[in-house]
Amino acid sequence: CTRPEQLATMALRLAASRTLNGSSRRFAGSANIFTISNEKKSFQMPLAVSQRNWASLARDGKTVAPPMVYIAGEEMTHYASNLVVDKWIKPYFDISAWESFDLSCKSRDKTDDQVLHDAVEAGARIGAIFKEPTITPTVVQVQEMGLSKSFGSPNGAMRRGWNGITISRDTIHIEGIELGYKNPVFFERHAVGGEYGAGWNEVGKGTLLTTYLPADGSAPFVVDKRDLTDDHNVCVVYHNPYDNVSELAHLFFQRCLAAEITPYIVTKKTVFKWQEGFWATMKEIFDAEYKTKFEEAGLLKRSGGELQHLISDAATMQLIRWTDGGFGMAAHNYDGDMLTDQIAQVHRSPGFITSNLVGKSDDGRLIKEFEASHGTVTDLWLDHLAGKETSLNPLGLVEAMIGAMQHAATLQHEADPEDAEKKLVYERVMNFTETLRHALHNTFRYGQGTRDMSGPSGYTTEDFVDKVAWRLQRYLEAQTEDAPPPRLEEPSRDFRRNYDIDYEAARKLFDKYDKKGDGRLQFEQVSKMLEKLGVAPKKSDTNTEKVPDV
Repeated sequence: CTRPEQLATMALRLAASRTLNGSSRRFAGSANIFTISNEKKSFQMPLAVSQRNWASLARDGKTVAPPMVYIAGEEMTHYASNLVVDKWIKPYFDISAWESFDLSCKSRDKTDDQVLHDAVEAGARIGAIFKEPTITPTVVQVQEMGLSKSFGSPNGAMRRGWNGITISRDTIHIEGIELGYKNPVFFERHAVGGEYGAGWNEVGKGTLLTTYLPADGSAPFVVDKRDLTDDHNVCVVYHNPYDNVSELAHLFFQRCLAAEITPYIVTKKTVFKWQEGFWATMKEIFDAEYKTKFEEAGLLKRSGGELQHLISDAATMQLIRWTDGGFGMAAHNYDGDMLTDQIAQVHRSPGFITSNLVGKSDDGRLIKEFEASHGTVTDLWLDHLAGKETSLNPLGLVEAMIGAMQHAATLQHEADPEDAEKKLVYERVMNFTETLRHALHNTFRYGQGTRDMSGPSGYTTEDFVDKVAWRLQRYLEAQTEDAPPPRLEEPSRDFRRNYDIDYEAARKLFDKYDKKGDGRLQFEQVSKMLEKLGVAPKKSDTNTEKVPDV
């Protein structure tokens, strides 16, 4: 039987994309906070590659952290990142080899954006980058901050400077806590091209010619010609570079295979015929180099034994339905941006997915930049400035920090694999970051999380950082734990600051199908409701592509 609270939680997940059959529907989340159980048994802490005791390491002195670029942002996430570095990283590492750059709006204005160019150069040279969220100022913010001009997002310069291939966005999971997807969901977003680099202008009546001039000196030709008959038009021109799609394909398929999840390719090629090349390249590489490996691993059963193509319309619905997770998607730049926002909402919030730019240096070395997928959290920053308590969940920031530190250690070790000291540093970084992740996750599991996870009684920003620091020190010193932390159900989503679900609407929807009026729904009634909403699971998930609608 299904009760109203269970229905509301289920409906909230199904409605997370905000678009079901073209209309927006709102539902309420469960009012329950946690159901906690605790199993008493011996529990071994996870060790990465080194079991050296961190107490003795502290006596010997701090480990010098491998070179890394640290890009500072501003507002609440900058404040929280400083706490994390000061209390979780600096007690164990000498970070003097890190190169830091201030990409706050005032710093960019003061240097006329030279600081951005310097950061990009350092990132290309070092190859491992951590980036705090930054602000792209609006017209109003330019005036409020007293800036000389409006500065664009730094992301475009970074993607160009680091030969961006893909932006990997994956769900973050905390063992023992239920979130939106039960198993990992990976996404590769093509890092270049599309609308983000578009040229445009407002024009009146006339003729628009898009002419291609070949670099080899051969004859130019017209790509597109159109007559503009309106008095007011906006003309937009952009392109999609496809040379690095093959590299994206290898990164995507290798990651999916390692994580044992099923890959899918997303385009709108039924309408946008020019997207066919993206799909063709991905499929050619998959069939030639990866299909047999995925078959042997049993990872193509859910996709009919083949690499399946999903049109973007279908992908939006599957992201709602496939809450068991265990799949990956790859798409163009804009589609990837939109679909990963949807994944974030299904999984809980943007703080629960990663955002990692992967590029390549001229010598073939992978450049990786790690950042949280959310912004600077202005509302909490204003509360902080006003002297109010805040409770920022740093999970996304810390996952980015862990990723950057691990990649920095990997690059240093791989550059000189016979160097015993660099190998030891690599082992210590890997052990530390895995232990940090475990201490962070267990703090949530013990009900000592921030208020978005633990409710009104949750820890403040500062108290949470202190609690994790305390647990991290204990874990590093002992590397063992007597008993596992409790297992938790998904925290109520109404803990979130931007929670705006209409509980009354959920009650009316429930009552509509509760024919007996006993506060319960049977399986048949739930099935009918899901079918009516258009989100009922189907016997076959094979994708039927729609006829072009334009």
